[in-house]
Amino acid sequence: MAAFKAFWNSPVGPKTTHFWGPIANWGFVAAGLVDTQKPPEMISRNMTAAMCVYSGLFMRFAWMVQPRNYLLLVCHASNESVQLYQLSRWANAQGYLEKKEPEGQH
Repeated sequence: MAAFKAFWNSPVGPKTTHFWGPIANWGFVAAGLVDTQKPPEMISRNMTAAMCVYSGLFMRFAWMVQPRNYLLLVCHASNESVQLYQLSRWANAQGYLEKKEPEGQH
């Protein structure tokens, strides 16, 4: 019970935005995981790239803010991974990741 009370009253506990912000942001990760089951033609390159930049910036913020917000860091690292996977699916569907043979070789 003491450990729960310590967490409850900590600077990153459920009484703070350090806790609820990351909890809400896990929705981005969940949505990205659901989207992995959709065809790559439905992926928006611009939105996916924006999510990559967003998560990259917030990973830095989570590391620099005091006290460090490890929950936010893990959340955005997870989202960055999912979004980079989605971006690779889009690039593959567009033909950007195809192996090209050098000219003259068959």
